[in-house]
Order: sequence, then structure tokens, then C-alpha cells
Amino acid sequence: MRTQTKSRQEERPMKIVLDTHAHTIVSGHAYNTIREMAQMAKEKGLEAFALTEHAPQMPGTCHEFYFQNLHIVPREMYGVRLFMGVELNIMNEKGEVKDSRIVHTIIKSDRRFTYEEAQKVIETGEGDYKEEILELNKLAQILRKQRLAAGAIDFDRIEVKFEIDETGKPLSVYFKESKEANKLIEEFMLLANRTVAERIGKVPKNKKAKVFPYRIHDLPDPDKLENLNWFINRFGYKIRTSGSKTEISKSINRLLDDIKNKKEQNLVETVSLRAMQKARYSTHNIGHYGLAFDYYTHFTSPIRRFPDMMVHRLLTRYLAGGRTVQETKYEELCDHSSEMEQIAANAERASVKYKQVEFMGERLGMEFDGVISGVTEWGLYVELNENKCEGMVPMRDLGDDYYDFDEKNYCLTGRRHHKKFSLGDPVTIKVARANLEKKQLDFALIEK
Repeated sequence: MRTQTKSRQEERPMKIVLDTHAHTIVSGHAYNTIREMAQMAKEKGLEAFALTEHAPQMPGTCHEFYFQNLHIVPREMYGVRLFMGVELNIMNEKGEVKDSRIVHTIIKSDRRFTYEEAQKVIETGEGDYKEEILELNKLAQILRKQRLAAGAIDFDRIEVKFEIDETGKPLSVYFKESKEANKLIEEFMLLANRTVAERIGKVPKNKKAKVFPYRIHDLPDPDKLENLNWFINRFGYKIRTSGSKTEISKSINRLLDDIKNKKEQNLVETVSLRAMQKARYSTHNIGHYGLAFDYYTHFTSPIRRFPDMMVHRLLTRYLAGGRTVQETKYEELCDHSSEMEQIAANAERASVKYKQVEFMGERLGMEFDGVISGVTEWGLYVELNENKCEGMVPMRDLGDDYYDFDEKNYCLTGRRHHKKFSLGDPVTIKVARANLEKKQLDFALIEK
């Protein structure tokens, strides 16, 4: 028996409710006013259409007065919703932004990609929208190169993730790597955030910028840089602790490149991060040192971050010609957001630690190779190579000698046998105890 499918002609036709690309008489290549376009849309049964005139610096653009007065155009005519957008060439092949405009509009998504799907296209050169993805990836790499050349710091930390069952029990540990697809999205998010911040923050001479929440990052503390330099010397590395911002950041980047795939990588990256100032929100812009941006904000994630929502609301207000808001009120909101961000980060670290202890609690008595990640007067911290779980070898369990803590050199030294345990030393341990309530792991050293 043979089955037969319906032809395309027999299929139910698709109903179009929105036109996302329309020009009006103000351009050099269309013939109707906005009102006439709305009337026609109503007759055709459309629910909405988007006005997308050519941006300035593009052929066929309109006078800047048109864009300046978009805020007074009604958002609905004849029962049809109007969206204000713009058609523009954002970048040339060198990654240079040619033009930008911030407007209320909508996005029509032709295809939803996971990071894994996009990465496969990048790696193989094959797949849906391969030309677009490959071109975007090329531009992202150019943008990243430009950032680093300007002095941005290239921290690329490994994230520890857990595979869990339906009860939340951790089954395995894996590491989340930032690949080209992740960095592609990252670069264009950075570009959007920077563009928005520049739009409000950059004002003509003798003009005062409107109140706005910026994402700021101060220069490293000189004393912390000196301590970092002293610490990494034990591994044979050094950084600049004086000079221009760019010189210092480039020396830190060289350090991060040099330690890649070395046993001390995670340890040195952790200590380097601690030498940096914490990024925060403020209405007083000082730039973002880590990204090497003079203007930066958070705009791209209003569904999960309140500062982004503040930015969206203020953008809407200012683009409509609204007056500036009260500085003290928004500085308080920025301080609160920074505090909540730190609490959230602490909670995330605590949750990871909890799952690590839960995971290792199922492996009591098992042996693992690791590296000494911390030295204190009460014992040694050891990070396991296999899963990045960290536990402690208590001082009381080092029974072969009495050990003195050398705070200056980050090591324990035995009084009788002069055995030394230093940061970065490889060790083998056995999982001795796991306390979920206190989120503590205890290891015991294995002599080999």
C-alpha cells in the first residue's frame, strides 16, 4: 500500500501578521507616508509592521530630523501596532562599527541555535546559516583581538558543573569550557553594552551627561599587584607592577598565557583574580579596567538582572526626551545591586562546594592525585586534578613531624626532617571525611 502526502498547494497557507521591514516616503526609495502604510496594513489584515529606514551613513537614508522625532509617532494607527527600527550596516570587514542607533523594536528569529550547534558550524563550516555564523565568528575574533590590544585582561576560568539525577544527587563532575561560539556571543554582548553606555555617557563638551548606571572596574591595588608578583616568582613568572594601564594589563595577559595547561594554572589564576578589584555598579563612571572600555554598562539581560532593567527604563525615558533622574536614588540602587550580586556569587560558590562534598562523600577511602592549592597554619588545601574538588589535610593529621607555617613563603616545614609542603606541589590523597552540613572535605596524605 502506498501513502501519498499532500502537495504544498494543498497545505494550509501561512498567515502573515507582521511585516518586519518597511520604508516610507521619507526615504529615497518608497512612496507612502506612515499613515498610508498603516491603512494598507489594516486592509491586508496585518496586526503590526516595523518602520526600518536606512540609518545615517547608508545610501537611501533620510534626514536626521526623522529619527529625532520618532518618539512622537503613535505606536498604533487604525488598530495596527507600529514598531520603530532601523536598517543599518553595523560593521565592516575590519570589525569597525560604522553606525548604531538605539530604538524600540522587535526581533524575528529565523533559527534558534544552542552553543553546541553553533560551535559545530564553526568547526565544520557546514550547517544552517553557515555563512552568517562564520562571518560573525570572524568579526567576534577581530573585536576580541582589538580589546586585548587595548589592554583588556583575558581571564578564562574553568567552570565546574555537575550531572545530577532526578533527586539532585551528583553523578559526575565535568568542566564547562568557553569555546568559540561562547566567545562569539560574549563579544557582541560586550559591544551592545558598550554602545548603550557610550550613547548616554558621551556628551558634547560643556554638556553634562544624564544619570545612568554604569558597570565600573577600578585599577588593581598596587600593593596587591606587588604581592601577586612576589607570589608568582616562586613559579618562575613575573608581571609589571608599574607603568601605564595597558602595560600592566598586557603583562598580566602574558602571565595567563604562560600558565596555560601548567599544573599551577588554576592556582595562579585564582590568586591573580584576587589581586583585581571587584567590578560594581555606579552612576559615577570611571571606566572598566578589565575590559579596557571607557564606557560600559549591563543592558543585554533585563530578564535576569535588575541593573539591566534600570538601563532599559532610563534609555526609554532619555530617548523620548525625558529629563535626567535623581542621582542619589540611582546610586543607592547601584550599591544595592552590587551587594546583591556579591551575595548571589557567594551562594553560587556555596552550592558548588556543597555538591562537591556530596559527590566526594560517595568516594571515602579512594585515592586521587592533586595539587596543594592553599597553605595555612591549620593545614593544607588540596585541589584534585580529576574534578577540581578541594579539601583539607588538617595539621593534626600530619603525624610524621611537627610542622611550622611559613606565612611569607606559603609553606609548611617539618622541624625534625625538614620536609616541606609548598603551594603548587603535587600530592596524592585519600578521601578521609565528608561533612555535608559544614561543606567540608578532609583528605589524608598518601606517601609514595
